[in-house]
Amino acid sequence: MRRALIAAGVIALGLIAAPAALAKTETAHAGNVTATFSFQGQLPNFHGLRLTITRGGAVAYDQPVVAKLCETLCWPGALTGGQPAVQVVDLEHTGDPDVVLELFSGGAHCCTVVQVFSFDPGTMTYVKTERNFGDPGTRVVDLQHNGHFEFLTADDSFAYRFTDYAASGLPIEILTFASGHFTDVTRSYPRLVAQDAAVWLKAFEGMAEGHYADSVGVIAAWAADEDLLGHVKLVNRYLSAQAKAGHLNAPFGAGGTKFVAALQKFLRRRGYLR
Repeated sequence: MRRALIAAGVIALGLIAAPAALAKTETAHAGNVTATFSFQGQLPNFHGLRLTITRGGAVAYDQPVVAKLCETLCWPGALTGGQPAVQVVDLEHTGDPDVVLELFSGGAHCCTVVQVFSFDPGTMTYVKTERNFGDPGTRVVDLQHNGHFEFLTADDSFAYRFTDYAASGLPIEILTFASGHFTDVTRSYPRLVAQDAAVWLKAFEGMAEGHYADSVGVIAAWAADEDLLGHVKLVNRYLSAQAKAGHLNAPFGAGGTKFVAALQKFLRRRGYLR
């Protein structure tokens, strides 16, 4: 089953081949900003993670890497399809690039942590903003090819919500970053949302062969996408028909009309329904 942006593995960038005693360094730059991410070790034991940022050759930030979720025990990131662990990108479209560092907490279904470092001219150093993207991970992309960058991910709050992880559908989520905050802008990309909805609907319809066993996870993701598009009546009609037909099933928790009620409550709380 297709799950949005799920990390394929944790051995990207050849980390597993690095001798434990040797340091590995990744460098990225844009404009006058250069970021150097260094660490030692190999899977599953990394240590000595450090980030150094220079501006015009002068050091503006040089600190050990510490995250709330995994503290000093994080793994280098780059788990979402070959994206480097450190990037220098003008996220805020100000002409002054930010540094994006991706980390991984370890574990089968968790978690990608992203740290964004933004320059503060008042203190002449970098301020860190951290976000846990959970299991889906994220990619920094320029979706409109206009020099503005977004974080393309999926809504991890759907994982385990209505069924087990393997059968959960995670709807598309798109975020921007500015002034120390991530903002959900998924509604601004209706074409991508519609494409995602089509994927989940196809997955649901494909469950007919198995008599729609454990079907609530994928239809929940479809409903979320369609509600974002403003197709609330369509969603209500379709869910009602599928419940009546006995197609909304879960190995545990609510199915049928009880699932529909729980889903609508959840979608309203998460901002999909307005």
